[in-house]
Amino acid sequence: MIDLLRKPTGTTGKVHDISPENANWKYVGFSLYRLAAGETVGEATGETEAILVLVEGKANISAAGKSFGEMGDRMNVFERTPPHCAYVPNGAEWQATATTDCTLAVCSAPGKGGHDAQIIGPAGIKLEQRGIGANTRFINNIAMENRDVADSLLVTEVFTPNGNWSSYPPHRHDEDNFPEMTYLEETYYHRLNPEQGYIHQRVFTEDGSLDQTMSASNHDVVLVPKGHHPCGVPYGYDSYYLNVMAGPLRNWRFQNHPEHDWIYKRDA
Repeated sequence: MIDLLRKPTGTTGKVHDISPENANWKYVGFSLYRLAAGETVGEATGETEAILVLVEGKANISAAGKSFGEMGDRMNVFERTPPHCAYVPNGAEWQATATTDCTLAVCSAPGKGGHDAQIIGPAGIKLEQRGIGANTRFINNIAMENRDVADSLLVTEVFTPNGNWSSYPPHRHDEDNFPEMTYLEETYYHRLNPEQGYIHQRVFTEDGSLDQTMSASNHDVVLVPKGHHPCGVPYGYDSYYLNVMAGPLRNWRFQNHPEHDWIYKRDA
């Protein structure tokens, strides 16, 4: 079984480079750059579309021949303000020059030429509460299906207060059976506050063919190829994660674990 926990390769430059080939799946790619002010990076999208998320810091960004100027105003991800984001279609190039130290996420999936290069955040992104009690978390929906801003990508941010759970009750989206469920591969890019913290994440199937429990640290990425994938953050540490999902359809339809669905029904 492929290792689902990916550690950053360093503290500067391109510290994550997850592709369908090295993740052993078909749709989702995720890269992360940690840049110092003045550094420039860029990529060609090829057959994929991309959503650039300024997790922290500021950068001048251009894509497909368009200059978007300086983007970003969230200097610490735990400010919880909506992120500055840009969409880049397939068959294009993008470039980013950091104007402050910054963290830039590159979310990718197959492109279909259905959208032009454009800014897609922070306008249209509003922090929303989900869940109650120790299941409370806060969501920035960057590019979920209610926003027609991408061909394949579904992208969202989740802030989980210390001692709470998220992606919970356990749920899965690993069958191509719309409208009951959609097949979506998923990555979790984790951050912790204070940064020496950790978050527990379990990825497991109901038949037991996959069952891995990981302690993810700051800047780690967890792959979810199938199965349920709840997260719990210990007391004293707040959690952030950036989710990237993609599959045959740009729809998010999931089913809760049958043994734990009573929690959702009780709290609904």
